[in-house]
Amino acid sequence: MKLLEEKIKNDGTVINENVLKVDSFLNHQVDPDLMYELGKEFARRFQNNGITKIVTIESSGIAPAVMAGLHMKIPVVFARKKKSLTLTDDLFTASVHSFTKNETNEISISKKYVSADDKVLIIDDFLANGQAALGLVNIVQQSGARVFGIGIVIEKSFQNGSQKLQDLGIRVESLAKIASLANGEVTFINEKVEEYI
Repeated sequence: MKLLEEKIKNDGTVINENVLKVDSFLNHQVDPDLMYELGKEFARRFQNNGITKIVTIESSGIAPAVMAGLHMKIPVVFARKKKSLTLTDDLFTASVHSFTKNETNEISISKKYVSADDKVLIIDDFLANGQAALGLVNIVQQSGARVFGIGIVIEKSFQNGSQKLQDLGIRVESLAKIASLANGEVTFINEKVEEYI
């Protein structure tokens, strides 16, 4: 998605070969116009799948997931990383290790909001090693619902998360696929392909 790639190039910051900072528009400050367009693109890509619910994880997945839900006219449920006083019983849970934060969280969703009747689209901001997405898949499977696909805003294709999910037979749609963050530069998969033509 060209709009997203341009935003990453202009406003993203490469921290090192493995970490891209996009806190000016995605995971600290949010660009609502961009999120609206991302949601529209996710809705377009999954429009004929009969999706009944979108599942994401707090907090950076919420904005693109809500915009996809808006376009698809379906509810969005987000997994919480911390238990609250009001979310204590009847939970689906999974452990998720964050590559960027180097910490493990137990994520949870109330059993009230995902059921065996649901056809689920999972949406998240980043896909690196796939731990967050795999945790969400685990929770959806606990509910008896079926994962119909995973929508990712930014995929770090040089890490193995996408392959892990595809090996499970899950369709992965990433709006921006990064081939490399070497030398402080963002190189997208489509740019890398063009280099060899």
